[in-house]
Amino acid sequence: MNIRIRKATPADVPRLREVIEASVRGLQAEDYSPAQIEGALQSVYGVDSQLIADGTYLVGEASETRNAEIVACGGWSKRKTLYGGDQYASREDSLLDPKQDAAKIRAFFVHPKWARRGIGSLILEACENAALEAGFTRLEMGATLSGVAFYRAKGYAEIERQKAPLSNGETLEIVRMAKQWTQD
Repeated sequence: MNIRIRKATPADVPRLREVIEASVRGLQAEDYSPAQIEGALQSVYGVDSQLIADGTYLVGEASETRNAEIVACGGWSKRKTLYGGDQYASREDSLLDPKQDAAKIRAFFVHPKWARRGIGSLILEACENAALEAGFTRLEMGATLSGVAFYRAKGYAEIERQKAPLSNGETLEIVRMAKQWTQD
């Protein structure tokens, strides 16, 4: 198996939607109810075209032969929005100041068939390195309950728990987590 990490393009959006939906349905079912999953897919989870336009959204492609297939995605942002795709109403796309603000780790999804193979870790490392190169010394995210253990293992600490309102009247528990680099 060969894994390649690259920047997402607008042409990837249809496949990204498939990966996101499969990931949510397959990997979050133990942490969220079916109603929460449906509401989140309608109003929170989805492709964030601003990340693609900014060049900060990455895909993991797997190839066992010549044909590479997108099996994971994730990104980082220099904008204020903590989580949510294009359809999420509570977006704030103004730019962050690397000297004062934390870059946002955003929209990580792995297709269930490819979970726990290190692809998410590769994307996270690439995002962290890019944010560091852009001058950020702190990172934060709105993690799903399903992702908390992964991010904790990568050095992120829980700050607070939030309830994101969903379009179907449900709420989705999100864990705000953060990480800071220290100067050596």
